[in-house]
Amino acid sequence: MISKVTIDNVFEAARLEEVIGDFVQLKKAGVNFKGLSPFSDERTPSFVVSPVKQIWKDFSSGKGGNVVSFLMEHEHFTYPEAIKYLAKKYGIEIEETIQSDEQKEQADERESLYLVSEYAKKQFHNTLLKLEEGKAIGLSYFKERGFTQETIEKFILGYSPNQWDAFTDKAIRDGYQLDFLEKTGLTIVKGEKQFDRFKGRVMFPILSMSGRTLGFGGRILTNDKKAAKYLNSPESDIYHKSKVLYGIYQAKQEIAKEDNCYLVEGYTDVIQFYQSGVKNVVSSSGTALSPDQIRLINRLTQNITVLFDGDAAGLRASLRGIDLILEQGMNVKICTFPEGEDPDSFAKNNSLEELRLYLEDNAQDFINFKASLLALEAKNDPIKKANTIRDMVESIAKIPDVIKQEVYLKECSRIMDISEEVLFNTLAQILKKDRKDAGKQVPTSNKAFEVIPSKKETIKKVDFQFQLERKIIELLLLYGSEDEDFEELTLESSESGEITYKSEIIQTKVYEKIYLDLQEDEIEFANEGFKNLYFDIINNFNQKEEFKIDIFINQLQPEKSEAITHILMDDEKHVLHNWLGKDIYVKDKSQSISQVVSETILNLRRHLVTLKINELAELIKGIEDDDQKKNTLIEAVDYSTLKKILSDKLNRVL
Repeated sequence: MISKVTIDNVFEAARLEEVIGDFVQLKKAGVNFKGLSPFSDERTPSFVVSPVKQIWKDFSSGKGGNVVSFLMEHEHFTYPEAIKYLAKKYGIEIEETIQSDEQKEQADERESLYLVSEYAKKQFHNTLLKLEEGKAIGLSYFKERGFTQETIEKFILGYSPNQWDAFTDKAIRDGYQLDFLEKTGLTIVKGEKQFDRFKGRVMFPILSMSGRTLGFGGRILTNDKKAAKYLNSPESDIYHKSKVLYGIYQAKQEIAKEDNCYLVEGYTDVIQFYQSGVKNVVSSSGTALSPDQIRLINRLTQNITVLFDGDAAGLRASLRGIDLILEQGMNVKICTFPEGEDPDSFAKNNSLEELRLYLEDNAQDFINFKASLLALEAKNDPIKKANTIRDMVESIAKIPDVIKQEVYLKECSRIMDISEEVLFNTLAQILKKDRKDAGKQVPTSNKAFEVIPSKKETIKKVDFQFQLERKIIELLLLYGSEDEDFEELTLESSESGEITYKSEIIQTKVYEKIYLDLQEDEIEFANEGFKNLYFDIINNFNQKEEFKIDIFINQLQPEKSEAITHILMDDEKHVLHNWLGKDIYVKDKSQSISQVVSETILNLRRHLVTLKINELAELIKGIEDDDQKKNTLIEAVDYSTLKKILSDKLNRVL
């Protein structure tokens, strides 16, 4: 178990915006930051980070919380793993209490797979650097490729011995279960025999964006024609090849900084580029580019430059990946290298300045690249040229932004020497067909103005008490320690029986006002979650000299901190929509704290009184005894009078 001192130190040092910034490209939005949701597929930001409160909220998925809850949601860390990750990031020494055998066994299967993979990464790396076979074969190979010692360490490259069960045998002796070795794909089990999947290969660990070891790529160094040159870990609970990108952990900060991501095909392409100084580079690891991989990049930048080998073979098939990038609303450029060169060899044989200059001068917009590539195939054949133009328009149809569509159509018209009108008509036909294929209703000209009655939606009943209790929690969190002037109204009755109010201004802290008013009326929260939060907050105010939201949230259980995040961040929606930029001004609650507090408490009182009146009205219907009915009726009238008084008080709160 991690000691409380360590946990407190981690929360004190961690900055939410820095941690989330490693995974999501954040942009300043007033006092907060905003970005694209890392939990859903979207094109407009719905993810808000508050540096002041040290909380985040994702409005698209409804998730939210503090820095630890983000890591638990995004990286599937356990609570201790999230704390350890933060401690490592901020250079904090971890103090651990003694863990029982039972606690050790509580780690679930998924975490066991991570542990086995982490062990394998270290073992392969150690074999490469310290064992004779590793140095003679694996290290020599990497040195021949031009990789420096620093680069080898940076990418934690390794070597798996050329023996059937060297790694498996060592792992079992070190206490790792065969079951988990098999599930990660590190070991292949056939009957009573087991052997290493990656025997005799140099190893490339595949890491998540946070640095967790998900799987491996292994390259064979012999000329065995029966064995695949490259071999990847099989799919597992922690490794899904279509959802990961090689090098994303090392490149994420540079991608966000440069606002561009270079996409290559192989492991060595990534490493050679990185070593040369171009660090914003990742690889699809030899697999076809997938929407999940594109969305991973989209969290950090909307700009992708795809780098292809000089060999034109296979370029045509690779264009599908470009269409997928366009579909995600991203900007894409393509750069090819001279014939016989690939990103690895070109970066190795040229200086950083030459490499950057080449990329800058030769990166083409996708429409120009596709036009030149397809035009070569078409030559002077009119039919092929027509097919080429349609192919280009089909790519443009993938773009969700209509302005970009028009710009690209005009460019296509210029390049291919064809009228814009024809291209726009072709685009309309393609979009119509796509909608039809997707099962969407496509309006025809004779139905354009047909009025279709909207379906009646079931109106959800508003739970006023829930809303009012939620508002009280919000007021306590935001303004509980503020000193405010409250108008206290007392009833006075004149000789004629007329009811008047006597006003007195009292200065008190907001939390004291709320607590005393609720105590006076013996009001209890109906919602159990709000009830627990209310007492947590009041106790904190009473016990601490200063109330700090970020510290308070970090001391709570995850479900409570998440509930508070939802309450505090709902008002940040206007940041996402830029209401101020549209001359829509959101009222600042801090300008009228006492008014909002008084109104909320009075509304809660009136709501509870209304419930009581309704309860008595139902009760009267079933009473047969006249005296009992009379007494109940008098009680109902008294409550009705009280409701009128509360309504009058509400009208006076300005």
